[in-house]
Amino acid sequence: REATVGATAAHGGTFRPTPPPSPAHSIPDATPLTPAERDRLRAEFPILHTHTYLNACSLGALSHRAEARLGEFLERWHAMGASAWYEHWMGRLDSLRGQVASFLGAERHELALSPSTSVALSSVAESVDFRARPRVVMTELDFPTLGHQFVVKPEVELVVLRSEDGVGIDPAQFAEAVDERTAFLATSHVFFTTGFRQDLPALARIARDAGALSLIDGYQGAGQVAVDVRQAGVDIYTAGPLKWLLGGPGLAYLYVREGLIDSLRPRITSWFAAEEMFDFDLEGFAFRSDARRFEMGTPALATVHMAQG
Repeated sequence: REATVGATAAHGGTFRPTPPPSPAHSIPDATPLTPAERDRLRAEFPILHTHTYLNACSLGALSHRAEARLGEFLERWHAMGASAWYEHWMGRLDSLRGQVASFLGAERHELALSPSTSVALSSVAESVDFRARPRVVMTELDFPTLGHQFVVKPEVELVVLRSEDGVGIDPAQFAEAVDERTAFLATSHVFFTTGFRQDLPALARIARDAGALSLIDGYQGAGQVAVDVRQAGVDIYTAGPLKWLLGGPGLAYLYVREGLIDSLRPRITSWFAAEEMFDFDLEGFAFRSDARRFEMGTPALATVHMAQG
């Protein structure tokens, strides 16, 4: 089931994020696979030769292509050691950022790599001063990690919307709860509990009208349903290769809208987030100007390779 567009909030607020640009295109409908295309894709996944695999919502199946990329990583590690970082692996990180950004309808500089969605969410949650806007609005159908970021912060007032039918949430419920005291409208693209797909443009508009930020956990969305973050108008979107993107554990993707990046300064950080990371300056720190300011150290290179496969 899909949520329908509800009323938008018309509350005032002191902080108003810059509106995202108007979408230049719409997401096309998926083209059905031919039997030959379907068979070719199924042949990529060894587990499908012996099982009917229905648990990609927990762990996506491993493909021959992903395994081959992992083999390439291991071979270069054997042959080159640390020098592979400079000749190959740093380029792999940048290439993956570009691939994921294109897949999400974003730009490369709006995309960061993170060890997990939990870390990505923490980076964002630690970038906001909650004194003026202490409220975060989410739902009882969201994955617990999303709520945990805010439950542990005593300065945050967490508002949890209840589902009237046990399946989804009407956007009107968000419109009623999100106000000038709200920092984040934080919720899922697709609820892990029910498979309900939310109306992201409606939610982004509700947040924007109240001067709040839309923070979307897209882990059960990306790879399962079409995603275009610019068309949706969301401020922040997280995803990763563990599930429907079929790349394995140990990595997550964080999109932060271009006009928002400079205003967010995470209070947890790493040398990957520094503008001059190879200066190794212990006492001086300047954030990168792009979304890499949210990166938290050396990524899981094995998963980076599998994700590209």
